[in-house]
Amino acid sequence: MELRLLVTFEKVATVLSFTRAAAELSYAQSSVTGQVRALESSLGTELFDRLGSRIRLTEAGERLLPYARQIIELSEEARAAVAGAQEPAGTLTVGTMESLTSYRLPPLLELFHHRYPKVRMSLRTTIGDETRQALRQGTYDLGFLMEQETGHAGLETEVLAEEPLVLVSAPGHALASKPVMTADLVEQPLLATEPGCAYRDLFERELASLAPVEFREFGTIEATKRAAAAGLGISLLPEVTVAAELAEGSLVRLPWEPPFTLRTQLAWRAGKRLPAHARLFVQQARRLVSEQA
Repeated sequence: MELRLLVTFEKVATVLSFTRAAAELSYAQSSVTGQVRALESSLGTELFDRLGSRIRLTEAGERLLPYARQIIELSEEARAAVAGAQEPAGTLTVGTMESLTSYRLPPLLELFHHRYPKVRMSLRTTIGDETRQALRQGTYDLGFLMEQETGHAGLETEVLAEEPLVLVSAPGHALASKPVMTADLVEQPLLATEPGCAYRDLFERELASLAPVEFREFGTIEATKRAAAAGLGISLLPEVTVAAELAEGSLVRLPWEPPFTLRTQLAWRAGKRLPAHARLFVQQARRLVSEQA
């Protein structure tokens, strides 16, 4: 089995599309199809079921996929070992989210841009289940999570820091000057980012245990902050995202402590051999995020 055929097979198996695999590998689609057929011929079995415009792995394909990934990862590790002390190099596809990209990751991205320019990073903005699924499928090499749980099926995870949450409003809000109970919040206009964000979902679950609630969704953290500062309602957000507004006074912290804790985590597929440049990214992320916490 040629390595290039396994690389092509792994990509098709990950994205379940010959067209998309060809685009990501910079091949003609006919080349991808030919390479998969050559691998099938060498193994004497079909690896994909062709279902019109869709494909899926056969049982043989399912059995081959983890071996293909191990072989590819070992080849990358061998190449890095032969390179020895040369400058770290390689590609990384990293799943992240708006709150971390904008408020936690700039020092990390700046470090790699200046000190490790041969490490090419592609940041993909996804959250929660979508990030975890992309990691399990191998679409992402690494992924940042902000979750209450730290154990995720099929993934290895490193907790980088606890992520404090604060309930904020415009200055002069009626709840700003008295102790706040959870029951007080269900009567307030509630502002939030999109569903699927862990802190929004946990907050909604907490309030819904007392009464039905409805959030006005603003999509992004920046838009949600502006709406809160304009007096349109209250919002629960990571403290790091509103630190500047709290300092300047355009937002105030309401005296309510969330009964749940989120942790910023870095995850990758369980059993995956991280190449040297990925291990370096994990190491530097651990250091820089802990310094911010």
